Amino acid sequence: MAVNKAYQTYQNNAVNTASGGELTLMLYNGCMKFIKQAIKDMNDKNYEAKNKNIQKAQNIIQELMITLDPKVEISKQILPLYEYMQYQLKEANIKNDASKLEEVLEFVKDFRDTWKQVIIKNRQQQFAQGAQV
Repeated sequence: MAVNKAYQTYQNNAVNTASGGELTLMLYNGCMKFIKQAIKDMNDKNYEAKNKNIQKAQNIIQELMITLDPKVEISKQILPLYEYMQYQLKEANIKNDASKLEEVLEFVKDFRDTWKQVIIKNRQQQFAQGAQV
């Protein structure tokens, strides 16, 4: 019980101290986790759990959509992809189609991997600038 409480505290601290970029990375990771679990639930014919996990993934995609800055050009290119992912998640849920979940999972992995590279590049630039001061 104490270990569980300590882990919860650790998770809360990780979220509360994370940068915007790290929070976005956490969202992508969470979305992947829920999609993978939904696929497992679908295969196990546990449709109630599948529905809950797909809804959690949809909520994360919705949050990512809300946080896009419409003034930034790349946001205008990303938004239709997020909308497509939302649609595919809905269709997967209605039709119990794991292939649609797999497709969205690949998109999320690509976004996550790209975002991870952006964070690494930013840290390298910040470190280089800090070393010059």
